[in-house]
Amino acid sequence: MKTVYKFMSIFCGIGGGTKGFLQSRGEWKGAVGRFEALVGIDSDPTVCRNYERITGSPAACMDLFSRKQYIDFHGQEPPEDWQEVTYADIRDACGGEYPDVIFTSPPCKSFSALLPEKSAKTKKYQALSELTVRGIRLCLEAFEDNLPALFLLENVPRIKTRGKKLLDEIKALLHSYGYVTDDADHDCGEIGGLGQRRKRYLLIARQEQKCCSFVYKPEKKPLRTIGDIIGPLPMPDDPAAGPLHRLPRLQWKTWQRLALIPAGGDWRDLEKVDWQNLRITYEPRKGALGVADWDEPSGAVTGAAGYGRSNGTQAVADPRLPERESRHPGVYRVVRFDETAPCVTGTRFGSGALAVSDPRTGFAEGTHRSIYRVHGWEEIAGTVTGAIGPNNGAVCVNDPRLGCNPRSGTMGVQAWDEPGKTVIGSGDIHAGAAAVADPRIPEAHEKGVFVIIAEDGTWHRPLTTFELAALQGFDYLADGSIFTLEGGSDAKYREWIGNAVPPAAAEAIGNVMLAALMPSQEGVWVLGNTDIWVVPDDGEKEVELVQ
Repeated sequence: MKTVYKFMSIFCGIGGGTKGFLQSRGEWKGAVGRFEALVGIDSDPTVCRNYERITGSPAACMDLFSRKQYIDFHGQEPPEDWQEVTYADIRDACGGEYPDVIFTSPPCKSFSALLPEKSAKTKKYQALSELTVRGIRLCLEAFEDNLPALFLLENVPRIKTRGKKLLDEIKALLHSYGYVTDDADHDCGEIGGLGQRRKRYLLIARQEQKCCSFVYKPEKKPLRTIGDIIGPLPMPDDPAAGPLHRLPRLQWKTWQRLALIPAGGDWRDLEKVDWQNLRITYEPRKGALGVADWDEPSGAVTGAAGYGRSNGTQAVADPRLPERESRHPGVYRVVRFDETAPCVTGTRFGSGALAVSDPRTGFAEGTHRSIYRVHGWEEIAGTVTGAIGPNNGAVCVNDPRLGCNPRSGTMGVQAWDEPGKTVIGSGDIHAGAAAVADPRIPEAHEKGVFVIIAEDGTWHRPLTTFELAALQGFDYLADGSIFTLEGGSDAKYREWIGNAVPPAAAEAIGNVMLAALMPSQEGVWVLGNTDIWVVPDDGEKEVELVQ
């Protein structure tokens, strides 16, 4: 009995789907079935390298654009050494073997709500959209003499509207090759037991002659919380979790905004903040800028010791006053405003000339009284002057308006004990719900990371790239080492992670595919306990045909 089933992926990305399929297992009459990856195909050579590191399977770098699509997307002719990929190239990439399953996750930018519809209709993004059809057509032509039993196409739910014509074309193409199809949305979080909600579209096609058994939907699993996933991980910036676990270095004002957004909220909650009654206090850790007692033992001498720094007790209250000749007793002396001044000398300041603690805060005669003035929002403005800066007369105002109208979810802060929102390819603290209300309060961090304790007693901070990967189900590489990526920036890494298929969701899909493939070898169908995924073209449920 056949127990090893071959599959290939096109537009494979960094290999989340492949990793999940390789983890799948099926049983039939005591035999255990599994998947083996023939090849993953992607146009980005760096993505292909990461795919091989993550999955331990081979990858082939291929640009699947037709020449026309290449020109439409790039706005120029391809290089002289560029060649249009043919079905023979696809077949060669599989080493002459035939896949039982083909999984495709084509670029979703043109279908995503993150791209304005006007932009999605341009020639550039229409060329990207057409890859959905071209990829499947190439595979059908490559394996026409021994078709795959199952085809899967995964994408964003909006493909059903923005890509309706393309989906109709794909379904008609698959039907002409003897496939029955079904397409619907599902939540990867529910079928994979993830710590995030992730709605996706899936088209599944079953070749009736190759797979007569039904493909049932995976069972739904309880969602986990963000804390369930990232709670066991090291604290951000801990090198034990690798270079992707670095907290973004944000501006101070961004940290303030995050602290003011309640857990589960986003930027819109800033407009509800009672900012007039808020203040931010600094609570340094014990010993910061400390002055040791002369009569007490010293604190531990640390490697970061240095006077003027805020990371240790590096000063002492020394009762010994130096006796230094030729030093005027008034060196750097500051006299109280209500005291009599000592003798006026002719020495310069710092060597005997005095300073005074002047309680008057008014400006000298003739000085503009609007210097650095900030008007209240509801006050009448002072006279508009010709000064060009707030430091010499031009006034400022405490404007309560945020000044922008981002889309829903911008600067979102997620609750620790709730499932995470979908990890998106453009995930960034400014562009999505990429922050979490972390109840674990860390030690002080280097410059650029500010720990502000929000009103709920937690630290509202960005999720690290490693934590976003963990929410997607990436933890370790094929060799057992901690999950890392290579060849890009944090922004690129987050794009790759956000576009990936969560391995746990792919594993659940792989399990039900194996449960259909194994009995199909003997022409047997097996009754499942979940809904059937593929409904025949005549609209009848397959279970009714069995009866």
